[in-house]
Amino acid sequence: MRAGFTLVELMMTLVVIGLAAGAVVLSMPDPRPAVGETAERFAARLVRAREEAILTNRMVSASTDAQGYAFARFDGDAWTPLDGPFAPQAWGEDVRAPRRGVRIVFDETGGAEPAQVELSREGQVVSVRVDAAGEVAVDG
Repeated sequence: MRAGFTLVELMMTLVVIGLAAGAVVLSMPDPRPAVGETAERFAARLVRAREEAILTNRMVSASTDAQGYAFARFDGDAWTPLDGPFAPQAWGEDVRAPRRGVRIVFDETGGAEPAQVELSREGQVVSVRVDAAGEVAVDG
């Protein structure tokens, strides 16, 4: 009797290991945040921008484009960019937004012109809506 493994046994072992590794890779979750999480984060910042407009008694705007969004405040003469929690943000990896930007302006009472921003990735579409009262909702 000889000690060791045959070539066929080694090849079968490699095939089984390869199949197991493939199953593990395919079952791993996508490391990117879901488009719904991106929309929820944007909606939360819009709510905070509305509150900022009411508390400071100054108009606050959110401007979106295909790459991301940013906030600004009207100081009576000009719009100045906001920082801190209102710092410009990118949408995230592979998230698609309208190429033509949307501008949402909250007035001193929290009201706004109705607007909608649709975000999508790989067939999933989530919409962030702002109504005339400045209320923000996420659909999708």
